[in-house]
Amino acid sequence: MKKRRTSLVFAPVLFIIASLVLSTTITINKVIPPTYAQTNAAALNNTTTLATNNTTAANIEGLQVKKGVKYFDNASGYLVYPTTAATSTSNSSNAATGKKLPAVIMIHEFWGINDNIRSMARTLAKQAGYVVLAVDLFKGQSTKDPNQATLLVKSVSDNPQEALSNLEAAVKYVSSLPFVNSSKIASLGWCFGGGQSLQLALHSEQPPLTATVLYYGTPLVTDKQALSNIKWPVLGIFGDHDQANPLPLINTFKATLDNTGITNEILIYKGLGHGFANPSGANYAPQQTADAWQKTLTFLSKYLSH
Repeated sequence: MKKRRTSLVFAPVLFIIASLVLSTTITINKVIPPTYAQTNAAALNNTTTLATNNTTAANIEGLQVKKGVKYFDNASGYLVYPTTAATSTSNSSNAATGKKLPAVIMIHEFWGINDNIRSMARTLAKQAGYVVLAVDLFKGQSTKDPNQATLLVKSVSDNPQEALSNLEAAVKYVSSLPFVNSSKIASLGWCFGGGQSLQLALHSEQPPLTATVLYYGTPLVTDKQALSNIKWPVLGIFGDHDQANPLPLINTFKATLDNTGITNEILIYKGLGHGFANPSGANYAPQQTADAWQKTLTFLSKYLSH
């Protein structure tokens, strides 16, 4: 009887405690934001992705960021550069040294220019000190739907000359900036963007590029006569299980570059498939992505900064 009375006394107390714990848990869940997959740039930087806003220009962590840069018809780019760049040419002490920065034309995947690409532009500008223009080949459109992305890619493949004119206009635009060294311009792209980076190299006019980087670019060109138009070093990054770029095709690409006398570095990561540098995909490989990015920075520094 005594034990029953004791349990009756403690029952309301336990109910109150349980209610407080549940209330606290709900409050915590409301305060703490959910965890999302990091973007490529966030993983490389070991930081969270910077939030975008509606302003056309902003100063972010020592970077000047300008959205909606009109460099070509129906195309608005995302321009990022160190905040010291614009003042160095107007400051008399710095202007005397003629110090200008290299530039990189960054080309998006088949999703279009999205937060991941904008983050990568900021990452490259911050880590390497370059002027980076992320271009738009989809006329302001971007998507998370692979079917829609496929249609956007088709719109480019149906009119390749317009895409090439877009990229050439981007090169001319950054070349015209007073703080850019027009003799030190490279292109860099992933997947669809990697293929476009290669296309720019194959058809580039004045001013010429200094280097070309393609992450598992599609389509991959192996024709010797076409590749002979490239007059500068090429960095190609692939996985040996890439169904879009089978290993024999990658090896042929490498052999043709060698036979044509084009300086090149072709990195092939074992066991990796297409898109391994994209955290949102099933093939994402963070360790190899970080390694590939460091090799990308080293390659660009070798040909842009010296």
